[in-house]
Amino acid sequence: MTEEKYKALNFIEQILEEDLESGKHQGRVHTRFPPEPNGYLHIGHTKAICVNFELAKKYGGKTNLRFDDTNPTTEDTEYVEAIKRDIEWLGFEWNDEPYFASDYFPQLYKFAVKLIEDGNAYVDPSSAEEIAALKGTPTEPGKNSPYRDRPIAENLQLFAEMKEGKHADGAMVLRAKVDMTSPNMHMRDPVIYRIKHAHHHRTGDTWCIYPMYDFAHGQSDSIEEITHSLCSLEFIHHRALYNWFIEKLGIFPSRQIEFARMNVSYMITSKRKLLKLVNDGFVTGWDDPRMPTVSGMRRKGYPASAIRTFCDKVGVAKRDNLIEVELLESCVREDLNAISTRVMVVTDPIKLTITNFDQGTILLPADNNPEDEAAGKREVPFSSEIFIERDDFMIDPPKKYFRLGPDRTVRLKNAFIITCTDYQTDADGNVTEIMATYYPDSKSGSDTSGVKAKGTLHWVDAKESLPIAIHEIGRLFTDPTPASHEDKEITEFFNDESLIINDNARAEPYLASVKYDEHLQFMRKGYYILDENADGLVFNKTVNLKDSWAKKK
Repeated sequence: MTEEKYKALNFIEQILEEDLESGKHQGRVHTRFPPEPNGYLHIGHTKAICVNFELAKKYGGKTNLRFDDTNPTTEDTEYVEAIKRDIEWLGFEWNDEPYFASDYFPQLYKFAVKLIEDGNAYVDPSSAEEIAALKGTPTEPGKNSPYRDRPIAENLQLFAEMKEGKHADGAMVLRAKVDMTSPNMHMRDPVIYRIKHAHHHRTGDTWCIYPMYDFAHGQSDSIEEITHSLCSLEFIHHRALYNWFIEKLGIFPSRQIEFARMNVSYMITSKRKLLKLVNDGFVTGWDDPRMPTVSGMRRKGYPASAIRTFCDKVGVAKRDNLIEVELLESCVREDLNAISTRVMVVTDPIKLTITNFDQGTILLPADNNPEDEAAGKREVPFSSEIFIERDDFMIDPPKKYFRLGPDRTVRLKNAFIITCTDYQTDADGNVTEIMATYYPDSKSGSDTSGVKAKGTLHWVDAKESLPIAIHEIGRLFTDPTPASHEDKEITEFFNDESLIINDNARAEPYLASVKYDEHLQFMRKGYYILDENADGLVFNKTVNLKDSWAKKK
């Protein structure tokens, strides 16, 4: 391979191309995405999904979806279905039907028996505390278990009894006999099977012993003849153990390759911590629009294409780093700008009466999306009574205030130019109504009035507009790295203003017919989407109009 070609490839692509050029695995590229069905997919998973599926596609290969369902007490069919739904929504197709580690329980059991027969595994009745104490520390070698040299026949008998349910949970475990002096703690005789009398979501009560993740994971790759096991850096220290199993069992040599995981500011990727937010009522569920889950981001209005673009821009690296959430929002904003229908919504309405308009209600044309000619137009009702934003009017505006005030002139978007002639206040001095006159020949698209207006305001018709609710979605946490504070609970950084509900907004009638997958730009406000889980017209904010990331570049 030429040096120029190397420069254009990330380090995983370099490995893949070298393997293809050498004819390794008969020129096959077969990857897999192996989630545990104990929670919903989150932003970190999107990186792993894109890496595995995109690279396999690039090199004409396949990607398996395999659920590593080896812990029956935390797994559920709900999570399986949610994961499948999220991957499909992201735009990827897996090879064949989904696979499950539980499909391989009989084979994994045979692998464990072979390790025992070859003197490479033993049954240990020590407690978890005793095993941990004998493991030593990263700077001190461990000590052998007193049961490490138990006779093979006795180990086989005890392991069979474990399988037959003759022993209680925690009574004993099966450990691989590796090296208690290894500097790699994962190599110090790891537990590979434990007793769990628990109902499994797929195998029911057939099994009461379950393989540990480290034993099931690598061997499942080998059973499926996965050529390249692409995973995040947290598994780099597990690789030596996976290779040890491959060598001792003489099975297909899947190669594990690690890349940097996706860490995004103001987000967390611990399913345990995300579950705590759900269970403790800080959010409404895994798909709460504030959550960094795929389902949450979908409900918030993030397009799948924007998430894929984000993963592509972040790239594939060898070292973990923190990605600023503004980059993700910039990718979302760029996609939404091209596809969103522009609509007018007044979030804090104040009535404006046009005293010289006597045409009843008329319909005015409005572009659905100026970025897309094919998006067409819609009609917006207009009459003598409209609503504008309360903060678009000031009694005594400053010099460079280009909105409305006494004797000030502005254009109404898609409509006419108006001039404020009067206003009314209540006993506390708060403005309750604005009066204005309009210029009949200043209609948008055919303005012959000669009147100049520096500012343009959005508005809705007072009679025809719809009441809607707006959920302003903010950062879930007040700290960009809440999980980094090991001495504190992440809930201490929960942002109490992450959800602000506005039930007072008014919208043009078009919003009565929008679909759940239609992206909207509320003019001058941001991007929004209809909440698919709410009753009535409730809109979640997706992202602001302002792109702070673009200014950094």
